[in-house]
Amino acid sequence: MHSVDIAMALTFLVIASTVVLYALERYPIETVALGSVSAFILIFSIFPVTAPSGSVITTGDFLMGFANPALITVICLLIIGQGLFQTDALEGPAKAIVRLTRGRSLYAAIPVLLTVTVLSAFLNNTPVVVMFLPILTAVAATAGQSAARVLMPLSFVAILGGMTTLIGSSTNLLVANYAAQTSDLKLTFFSFTPIGLIIAGVGLLYVLFLMPRLLQERKTMAEEFQATSGKQFIAQIEITYGHPLVGVESVSGMFPKLKDMTVRLVQRGQKPILPPFENVVLTPGDTVIVAATRTALANALARRQPLMEAEAESGTSNRETQTVQDGSISLAEAVVAPASRLMGRTLPQSGFYTDTGCLVMGIQRRSRMPRMAMNDIRLEAGDVLLVAGNEDEIARLRGNRDVLLLDWSTTEVPRKRYAPRALAIFACVVALAASGLLPIVSAAVAGTFAMIASGCLNIRQAMRAIDSRIFMLVGASLAGAVALEGTGGATAIATGLADILHGASAAVMLSALFFIVMILTNFLSNNAAAVLFTPIAINLAEQIGEKPEAFVVCLIIAANTSFATPIGYQTNLIVMGPGHYKFNDFVRAGTPLAIILWLTFSLVAPWYYGL
Repeated sequence: MHSVDIAMALTFLVIASTVVLYALERYPIETVALGSVSAFILIFSIFPVTAPSGSVITTGDFLMGFANPALITVICLLIIGQGLFQTDALEGPAKAIVRLTRGRSLYAAIPVLLTVTVLSAFLNNTPVVVMFLPILTAVAATAGQSAARVLMPLSFVAILGGMTTLIGSSTNLLVANYAAQTSDLKLTFFSFTPIGLIIAGVGLLYVLFLMPRLLQERKTMAEEFQATSGKQFIAQIEITYGHPLVGVESVSGMFPKLKDMTVRLVQRGQKPILPPFENVVLTPGDTVIVAATRTALANALARRQPLMEAEAESGTSNRETQTVQDGSISLAEAVVAPASRLMGRTLPQSGFYTDTGCLVMGIQRRSRMPRMAMNDIRLEAGDVLLVAGNEDEIARLRGNRDVLLLDWSTTEVPRKRYAPRALAIFACVVALAASGLLPIVSAAVAGTFAMIASGCLNIRQAMRAIDSRIFMLVGASLAGAVALEGTGGATAIATGLADILHGASAAVMLSALFFIVMILTNFLSNNAAAVLFTPIAINLAEQIGEKPEAFVVCLIIAANTSFATPIGYQTNLIVMGPGHYKFNDFVRAGTPLAIILWLTFSLVAPWYYGL
């Protein structure tokens, strides 16, 4: 037996084993991917193989996938998406949709889902789904729907939108890049948009109108923990000259500009003004005591109004002003520990800010809600402090003996003032890539730099956006593609499929390829299925004497039909928890969609490509 035959057999064995291990999920994806790359390097070191180009396949050939331009593009798009998420750049448009759909019919969520579909055509699906998940939940509540009926459609429309443009999904980029390297096919930004829109349009009709009827109403996690998620903190706003609340008058006993907060007391000199507030006009020198949720306080901190301007102006040091205005700010909750030195002291007396650098935004006491200024409350063991500070300052609270930091509660405050910059950068990246003025990888790298240089992201946030699973999975999949191509394995599979379908038309072969990839992508990563089948699709087209474009586009769309299992795509896993879905929910609602797309493509593709 020739070394090539042995290497081919071992290549098939490694790929099959890798597929099984991916599906079993017993080991981390990174471990399995690294193991497969190591196996390929070892096999081809023992059994040297000469590539069709005439050069011997080396270790460097298997590692080239980790520097693949398509992989770099995917990573950069993830970082750009993180920039949009970190600045809440999509919050304004999303809230506008909520206002437009308020009080409307059962289909109030449709505008949101259509917006997600459009955005997913130009942005990585994951941050879009993460951004719109709470907005869509609010829309569902407004329309009287169960969130379980709209969260799975949210994931599915993001996937459908991603199959319409070259940058809509990482799968599209990987397949197009590999096809360009191994054939004369050069897919552009909108090469397969017409047929993609047809397929996605048919899928949207099912997702928007039929699929919600297949989903059972379930009580979501948010509803189950509603009692604990709405806890309120006592906070205070110092009204100073030039403060945006100066001159604000109460209406019907409330202050409209503080609609997300409950005003419990207005302290005017030595005189406390208690609710209901009738004809009260806020003036400089007033102290407004409010009860607000963490979300409301976080929004005030992100916008620097109205709390933060007052805190900065009335602070006792320049350092405090910098804490709330510069750099990345995090919010966390810390419990006053038993026997803490803070007990019996007010915040000014405790010197908490001086010791920790963290600013106390609010105090929450489970037993009762005191009606006094936050700075007059004497702390007790068990009080929960909502603190703001940079990451290092929050981290140092772990070693503070006076408070117990609740690590799970730490979240970063969106940099909303940078939202216009983030949107402008994103628009430029899309425009440059779509117009062809710059290659996609160049526009993505430049956009990543712009996000960091403009302050929308810091280095740590950018690095956190890089998913190690995607990096290892794509690199290992490209290594597998090198092995398949080098040993002739891809040609052998294509020949086998051609023999099985001997005498069948190109349309039948196209349909069969779609069906096979569609099944595999629901149990593997869509990137893995797409990259492994790209050389097979190209060779199959060459076997029957057809142009490869129809087969490559078939592979792209089929690899995106990951609807039938929650493990088929990352966004499915994102909505599974909040929607309280079971595995069978995806099978029941997603399988018909996959079959509909397969039948639609089988009918439309031969006509569209003239097969």
